[in-house]
Amino acid sequence: MDNITAEALKQRIDAGEKLNIIDVRQPEEHAEFNIGGILVPLGQIQSFQIDELEALKNEELIIYCRSGRRSMTACMFLETMGFTNTRNLVGGILDWQQKFGTTR
Repeated sequence: MDNITAEALKQRIDAGEKLNIIDVRQPEEHAEFNIGGILVPLGQIQSFQIDELEALKNEELIIYCRSGRRSMTACMFLETMGFTNTRNLVGGILDWQQKFGTTR
């Protein structure tokens, strides 16, 4: 697992890179504000319900949550399942919103 900062991620999004961004928060958190990631709650990852991610095993996955803790846990779980390139958004959506507001 590597880390990525909100600034680095925003720069890559703004540059138009095709990214695999995964939101591991709950559906209501995702609905409130998200940065375009697909929703795969941490509980699904912990119970191995990750069919939609299987094709991305060797791709870079950028994982975020509210503060960076759940996403760090998700990265560790995914690595034990054979995912080779996970990145945790340091500080999560809280850090993103502090730096950029609700802009994607």
